[in-house]
This record gives sequence, C-alpha cells and structure tokens, in this order.
Amino acid sequence: MSVVVADAVTGSTLYQRGGTDRLMPASNTKIPTSLAAMAVLGPDYRFRTDVLADGRRSGSTLRGDLYLRGTGDPTALAADYDRLAAGVAAAGVRRVTGQVVPDDTRFDANRLGRSWAADDESSYYSAPISALTLAPDTDYDAGTVVVEVAPGGREGARPRVRLLPGDGGVRVAVRATTAAPGSAHTLTVEREHATNTIAVTGSLPLGAAAVKEWVAVQDPTRYAATVFAAALARHGVRVEDGVQGKGRATPAGATSLAVHASMPLRELVRPFMKLSNNMHAEALTKAMAYETTGRPGNWADGLAAVEGYLRGHGVDTGTIRQVDGSGLSRMNLFPAAQLAALLLAVRDEPWFGDWYAALPVACAPDRAEGGTLRTRMCGTPAALNAHAKTGSLTGASALSGYVTDKAGRKLVFSVVLADYLAPSVKSVEDAVVVTLAGSDTAKGAISAASPERSRTAPAPADVECSWRKPVRC
Repeated sequence: MSVVVADAVTGSTLYQRGGTDRLMPASNTKIPTSLAAMAVLGPDYRFRTDVLADGRRSGSTLRGDLYLRGTGDPTALAADYDRLAAGVAAAGVRRVTGQVVPDDTRFDANRLGRSWAADDESSYYSAPISALTLAPDTDYDAGTVVVEVAPGGREGARPRVRLLPGDGGVRVAVRATTAAPGSAHTLTVEREHATNTIAVTGSLPLGAAAVKEWVAVQDPTRYAATVFAAALARHGVRVEDGVQGKGRATPAGATSLAVHASMPLRELVRPFMKLSNNMHAEALTKAMAYETTGRPGNWADGLAAVEGYLRGHGVDTGTIRQVDGSGLSRMNLFPAAQLAALLLAVRDEPWFGDWYAALPVACAPDRAEGGTLRTRMCGTPAALNAHAKTGSLTGASALSGYVTDKAGRKLVFSVVLADYLAPSVKSVEDAVVVTLAGSDTAKGAISAASPERSRTAPAPADVECSWRKPVRC
C-alpha cells in the first residue's frame, strides 16, 4: 500500500505510509494524462472530422473520391456522421464516381497499447485506437458497437439480436438459443479473434429481459467510414465504388464540403474522467503527440509530452513509469507521493475548476456527476464531499483526489493498493477518505488514518460500481 495525505493549501504532508512505493495505479494514470492534455492542448481544444472532395465537379457529380478525415475524436456519434453526410448533400453532391476514403493518418497505425491483455480483445474498455472512430452512445466508448440480445418468441428459437449502430459493417453469428422460462442465463457476446464477427452463444430464458453488451470492433476506421457511407445513401448521395478498405492521407488539393467539431476539452474531460474512459485517454495522448511534434500521433511522443508537464510541476518523473494514457497496462508504476504532489501543484492552473469538476463525486446519484464513485461512501461525511479518481485492475486499486474535513480544511489524498488477494479493497480506500472527511483537525486525520486504526474503523459496504460496466471502477 502507498498512502499519502497532505494539506491542500500549505502542501505539507500530514500522513504517509509507503508513499514512495511504486505500485500499479490502474486508472489513476488518467490523472497525469488528463492534466497534461488540459495544459498541452488547452481547455478549448476540439477534435475535427472533415469531409473533403478530391476530383472534378460536374454539376451534382463528383468525378473522384470523398475523403473522411479524422483527428482522433473519441466522442463522434453516428448522428455526427449523419450531419456530415447531410452537409455533403447540401453542398450539391449527389453522385460520387469513386469511393469514400477514410483518412486516419493523424495517428500512427499502432492500435493497442503496450502490454494490454490479449484476452481483452473484444472488451469495450480495450478498443483499438484510431484517428477516425465512432462511439455508439453518449458514454462515448469509441470503437465499440452495442449488441442487444432479446429472447426469441418461443423455447428453442434463436434470440433476436440488434446492433447499434446497425450499419457499421459488423457481422453477427447467432449460435445461442432461447431456453425454458426460469432457466440459467448463459449468454455470451464476444467478437471472434481477429475478425469483424461477433458471436452470440449460450442461452437466454424465455421472457427474460434483453441483454445489452458493448463490444470492441476490429477496425474502427472502416467502421466509422461504413456508417458515414450509409448516411450518405440516406441523404441521396450515391457512392459508386463503396468504401476504401484501408485509410490513406487526403490529397493536398482536396476541397472541404463539411466539418464536425467535437465538444471542447473542458467539456470532454467530464465523460472522460467521470466514466474513466480508456479510449479518451489514448486519443488525447496521441493528440498531444501530434500537436507537440507534427508527426502522426503515437504513444512515445504523447507520453513524452505528459512527462514534460509532470516534470514542470514538481513530479519526480524518475520514480514513475507510464506506458499508456489510460492505466490499462500493468506496466504503469506511480507512487502515491507523486500523485499527491501533482494534485497539489495543479490547484493553481487557470483551468483547474473545469478539471476538478470532471472528477467523480462520492455518492452523487446522477451518473454524470458521481461517475465511478456514485455508489460509494454514501451516508458518510465523504458523501458529496470527496472528489476523486478511481482505479481498478485485477490485484490493483487506487483512489486519489480531494476531500474537506469537519474543520473546513481541504485535503489531498492518494491511496494506491496492489498485490492483494481479496476480491476488492474499495472499502479500505473508502475508510481512509471517510476518516479524513470526519476528522476535526489535521492531527486527528493523522491519528485516525494510521494503519492500526483503519483496520477497526467503521467502513461502508464494499460495493463495486453497480452499473453495467464494472471494470471501469
């Protein structure tokens, strides 16, 4: 365990245990990534997606190709691609003799982070990273598709399956069956290795509620381009040669027809941090790489930008190792003392208020506010008080942020736990923060948070996140 508590105003350390130990921070890695993004890119930074024409116009006919150029927007929705298609139609293009060509060259071709688990291939939280991608809903899980499975009309029938969006070129192999009412639910929804086919297997009882799963696609670039091509067809724009299978750079002389801009970073950071969105972290890391070097966005350059920001804010970067933006890699190492130092340093940033508002809030019932803390520390002095980033991997857990004690003193805390055998240690993290929130003075906080006392201190129930995506906690 690596635990540090500090006075947020004076910066003095009030308590530490193993504060310099280098442990896996899991999604607490998003703290340095998000802070560096706010500084390097700026709170008003927006991702752009453009449609450009390369060829000769003859009336309503484009004799050439349409290019769909992305810059990494992880919040682009099917509705946004539909508006881009409407913009093409409004520009007077009704026929394209060539293809829809995706341009994902703003980022490099490395889709998966270093040491990401191979058996997470189809998991929504481990989707491939591309400069051109698509999120199926406003959780903004870029590079995923929603699979809804409902029981068939009778026992033995195949379940009914629906994809959202349904026009992304993803295939479904339904090998499941509808079982007797009250029988076991054994349904599995998983993309087959290295394919674009999602297999639905097992059984779903007759009369059971529909199951909804988020599944990572194999090729997010082609997925987005295919959804865009379908939108063009709906708006009366005929593309004769379909979608180019592989992305390539837009020619220099291409003419802009339609543009979509994402929400500014000061807003995007809220779904990113509240819901601990891995794809946002990696897209921002690669965006920082491009903006600081002019080269295609890659992890090495992006993480160098993060390290530069940390070093400029008093973090001892020689004690940390960061290999991705999200914390999904088990190679990341970060002592609690350095997380606490960073949380202290950023309070003077001009955009700190926007970033602080993006942290999950303990027991705030609205998911858009409480995020990954919305079911934790309820009925305690920390409820609606603690603002903190959660983190979970198998055998690794973390919670770092801010809380105010009974005397009105603002405290910074970082708790990083690793190599435990219990199913969860969230109750340990919560007990530390609840103790801090309920203390009268800094001296009381030191005493109450000591290891000897924390084992017997009252703690809330050990509740993991209760919504449909528990791995994010």
